[in-house]
Amino acid sequence: MSCALLSAWGKTLRRCGDDRAVTQAADGHAVTFRELDLRATAWLATHAPDPRALAGRAVVFAVPNGLRWFEIFLGLLRAGAVAVPLDAAEPVAAQRRIAEALRAGFWWDGARLTSLPDPRRFRDPAVCLIKLTSGTTGQPRPLIFTAAQFLADAQQVTATMGIRPRDLNYALIPLGHSYGLGNLTGPLLAHGVPLVCGASPLPHAIAADFARWRPTVFPGVPAMWRALAASEVALASLRLGISAGAPLPPEVARDFATRFGRKLHSFYGSSETGGIAYDPTGAATLTGGVGCAMRGVELSLQRGQRLLVSSAAVFTHGNRHREKMIGAWIMADRMTLDLRGRVTLLGRRGRTIKLAGRRVDLSEIVTCLGRLPGVRDAWVGVSCGADPVLGAVIATERPVGELRTALHPALAPWKVPRKWLTVSALPITARGKTDGRATQALLFR
Repeated sequence: MSCALLSAWGKTLRRCGDDRAVTQAADGHAVTFRELDLRATAWLATHAPDPRALAGRAVVFAVPNGLRWFEIFLGLLRAGAVAVPLDAAEPVAAQRRIAEALRAGFWWDGARLTSLPDPRRFRDPAVCLIKLTSGTTGQPRPLIFTAAQFLADAQQVTATMGIRPRDLNYALIPLGHSYGLGNLTGPLLAHGVPLVCGASPLPHAIAADFARWRPTVFPGVPAMWRALAASEVALASLRLGISAGAPLPPEVARDFATRFGRKLHSFYGSSETGGIAYDPTGAATLTGGVGCAMRGVELSLQRGQRLLVSSAAVFTHGNRHREKMIGAWIMADRMTLDLRGRVTLLGRRGRTIKLAGRRVDLSEIVTCLGRLPGVRDAWVGVSCGADPVLGAVIATERPVGELRTALHPALAPWKVPRKWLTVSALPITARGKTDGRATQALLFR
């Protein structure tokens, strides 16, 4: 049983029990912390009459942000199960396939818990959560976390960002994604920070939610901030706007600051580590930086400009980089770490391909495209088949001819894409990252 997490939740109930905890913006339904706990207990009693059957078993569920999500998550914690939240948009067949691949004990099919064959039992009672990597470069990978690691991430987020129970979090990012777990779920359970689940990511819907519910903290992704900066809406109650999930273009940060008179704050993290770096003033965000190490996080630069992250929030199960119970993880991104501890991302490592006998670093091409005036975002990839073609999808209004000409001084001829597509915005996943598969299909259909 995840005693540490349930103990933290118990303290929250004693401190904030009668305060509002979760509000669903779509229908206005709201519950207090105590009512949320009762709903979780009722869900468990209805769907798992013998909670002992869930103890130590992984349980997979894919539910949209809202009261039901917390009922299931809290209910599983009470039963000593290992929660495995998926994106709500995951197709039903894929949910079951993932559950079976994980050797989960149960899968929530939307109406009931379905038992699965050959389940694995986790013998460590501290294990409470499995995060799945996004899978943009292959099959999603399971990461096993203890309650202490989950709580450490929430503590680092709230302490570094100054988020308190008097705030109201605006929940549009998925509650079960690493970003949502650290910035929304953990702060609510362990620190009593209430939240309102947004109705829609469209600017007018966000503005309507802000006008009615007056949230103060908004953990968003670059696509949301770009749309808001280009709109005419108002966000009068916003105290803290956080951007993570993908690099925030400096021009978006500047446009937002001009439009709303308030700076955005870049936040960098990963599923393996939780939060890593944060820009508390918003100044680094305006020039493409992501700030400095969060409280409780130690950073050091390794060979190949890769960052070693150490903290109590980093996973340790199956992780060879660890010191006693403190985990460490070497990031795949390339970055700089200056003498003042400021982190700047340089692009992803490991996107080198061989094309016509020559090595081509796709990240280098993306970086060069991103430096061109008028380019909001870029993706570069190759087609499948015997004669692969290098292609690029660019979020811009500039003509392709201009872009191609502008690239020649910076890149060797064989590194300049042959196939081009311009769009208003790149496809993104629910986690706010570029959807590589969808973009590939768009370019090479």
